[in-house]
Amino acid sequence: MAGHNKWSKIKRLKGTADAKRGRIFAKLSREITISSKLGGGNPDMNPRLRMALLKCREANMPSDNIDRAIKKGTGGGDGTSFDDLTYEVYGPSGVAILVELTTDNRNRTAAEMRSLLSKNGGSIATLGAVSRLFQRKGQLIVAGDTVNEDELMELALEAGAEDFRSEPQFYEILTGPADFESVYGALEARAIKCEAAQVTWLPTLTVPVTDPESISAVSRLIDALEDYDDVKDVYTNADFEDEGV
Repeated sequence: MAGHNKWSKIKRLKGTADAKRGRIFAKLSREITISSKLGGGNPDMNPRLRMALLKCREANMPSDNIDRAIKKGTGGGDGTSFDDLTYEVYGPSGVAILVELTTDNRNRTAAEMRSLLSKNGGSIATLGAVSRLFQRKGQLIVAGDTVNEDELMELALEAGAEDFRSEPQFYEILTGPADFESVYGALEARAIKCEAAQVTWLPTLTVPVTDPESISAVSRLIDALEDYDDVKDVYTNADFEDEGV
């Protein structure tokens, strides 16, 4: 998320989630299964699984789906091994995109990613060219009309937050990756709901994408990446300033 339009992007993403709920549940189930397979089915001992379960909560994924995915991951099976990959990508209008994937076949994923990017106006960047434009942060977004600003800021900073930003419609709390869970836990203990909460890659430099043609081209590439089965998360420095959502 970038610039002043974080709130509109959150609402847009929630709408997309409603439209593609089955697809999102399938991706979350896959991540839970892989996380459980690699680190066990106890979220207290498996940070990756904890993050996956947090995403499930935000997506309102049924607990039965979660239980099945954990059992699938901890039930032994075929011995398939998985690798985590990060692709650095340039998209239309010069936007930078980080793509995190998990695959059981690096060669297949590489071929399919090259094809996907070629068809949707993207290209693979040189190592470090895109990642240097992002920083790893914990990010929590709280709706502005749900809590007192001073109380929220005090609570967040005392729990270990690095920064607190007040925007017209929401509050943004930033943490170091290691402090994310303590800050989230402090908010949860006070029954403060987050519109979004994750350890993410935030851009240090954004690229405005303003005309309809560019917005359509960048959005098409991002949608294609997000729909690809091996992709876990997509991060971009595109700032859809005139998106109007």
